[in-house]
Amino acid sequence: MAHQMVIVLDFGGQYNQLIARRVRECGVYCEVKPYTAPLEDLKAMNPIGFIFTGGPNSVYAPGAPQADPEIFKLGMPVLGICYGCQLLAHHLGGRVTAAVDDSAREYGKTETFFDTDCKLFKGLPAQGVSWMSHGDYMEKVPEGFRLYAHSAACPNVAIADEARGFYGVQFHPEVNHTEHGTDMIRNFLYEVCGASGDWTMGDYKETAIRQIREKVGGGRVLLALSGGVDSSVAAALVAEAVGSQLTCVFVDHGLMRLNEGDEVENAFRKWNINFVRANAEARFLAKLSGVTEPERKRKIIGEEFIRVFEEEAKKIGRVDYLVQGTIYPDVIESGAGDAAVIKSHHNVGGLPDYVDFKEIIEPLRLLFKDEVRALGRELELPDYLVMRQPFPGPGLAIRCIGDITKEKLDTLRQADYIFREEVANAGLERSMDQYFAVLTNMRSVGVMGDSRTYDYTLALRSVTTSDFMTADWTRIPYEVLDRVSVRIVNEVPHINRIVYDITSKPPATIEWE
Repeated sequence: MAHQMVIVLDFGGQYNQLIARRVRECGVYCEVKPYTAPLEDLKAMNPIGFIFTGGPNSVYAPGAPQADPEIFKLGMPVLGICYGCQLLAHHLGGRVTAAVDDSAREYGKTETFFDTDCKLFKGLPAQGVSWMSHGDYMEKVPEGFRLYAHSAACPNVAIADEARGFYGVQFHPEVNHTEHGTDMIRNFLYEVCGASGDWTMGDYKETAIRQIREKVGGGRVLLALSGGVDSSVAAALVAEAVGSQLTCVFVDHGLMRLNEGDEVENAFRKWNINFVRANAEARFLAKLSGVTEPERKRKIIGEEFIRVFEEEAKKIGRVDYLVQGTIYPDVIESGAGDAAVIKSHHNVGGLPDYVDFKEIIEPLRLLFKDEVRALGRELELPDYLVMRQPFPGPGLAIRCIGDITKEKLDTLRQADYIFREEVANAGLERSMDQYFAVLTNMRSVGVMGDSRTYDYTLALRSVTTSDFMTADWTRIPYEVLDRVSVRIVNEVPHINRIVYDITSKPPATIEWE
């Protein structure tokens, strides 16, 4: 069955796939294509509209990403976001320049006023907060365009030529910080593009299973199983596609949370899959000894993961494909296309140059965390796996700041367990999307039992988010934080100070490293 499609044209911004995630959330299928994709190829996909993404460049700068001007002659609606909005103006007779003073630059949450006669803002409040991130300014709006939103600093926050179906917004409607942002995208899809909403996660599941079968054929598959949500869903998806051709390998690198290795083994040994547990703690700790730089940690762990898989594959016999549970926030933060690298994920930017498999399969690569959970439910995975607390592939290595030792990891494991236990005791686990402890590399003076101590500071981190691309810090009740603090300093050696991280993403990332 052919579905209606919107094409998201990628100009290199950090939130590009998040736009696609919002479109899919609205029940419309979409694909992200680079701005360099030939126009004929885009036309052949028969889209009902285009969305131009943000990007880090200035549209007037030499070498800046540009759209094929012929795209504006196709008679299809276009929504330009941030850089995409300025691109519309640049190509259609407007003028974009660098802001001459700080008053024309806007970053962060901005009070914005909307003209709700515009289809993009139909049915929405006339005033709200939008998330701005632009240093350029539309000095001249193209002929035929009207102004449909403004802020105190910027008169042309949103522009549109409704007769041609061209819309541009200087802010980012795709991020959670923009109030009613998803509703604006929905209005573009349904009010402007005429979408019918004919795409579901069930369709994604069936398409993914078919594609895996076609790719693998009669080959054998090795899957990197961590026991987390992503790898568990990937395992279920590939198992349904190729069955006994799949072997799942769980690499116990010694960087797991307390008792987690045994819990993963117990859970997955009940499944009808080939399960191998590779005990590699000593090997990983030796490789990480003395390493303090987070990017080096990630790359070391990424390469060592692959080497362990290769060795296990040789024991199993011929293996053609490696499956990983990579999801799209990993890809974006590791740098994709013209996007900047924020941090390399062990299963993306951390991969070595040479991998001894025919191909790596990443069936969740275009999904966000909540979509992965929805897919898990489609696959009838148990709720305790689908809703499991997220845990990064590099494990506690990136939650232990500075050098890594078994002693420091054991300290962190105990403290993290207490934090998670008290959150569960308070019935708060479903109100937080990710929460954990970080052993900082900072030591400070304390007093315990009338004696001076000089021990580590532990940081607690908790965020709420729907997509893990943006996140807000969780307002944990003081009494819960107090119980956590008292228990940790009394029960865990070498910690004498607890701090709570109250930074949202952006500007921070969810993890510390």
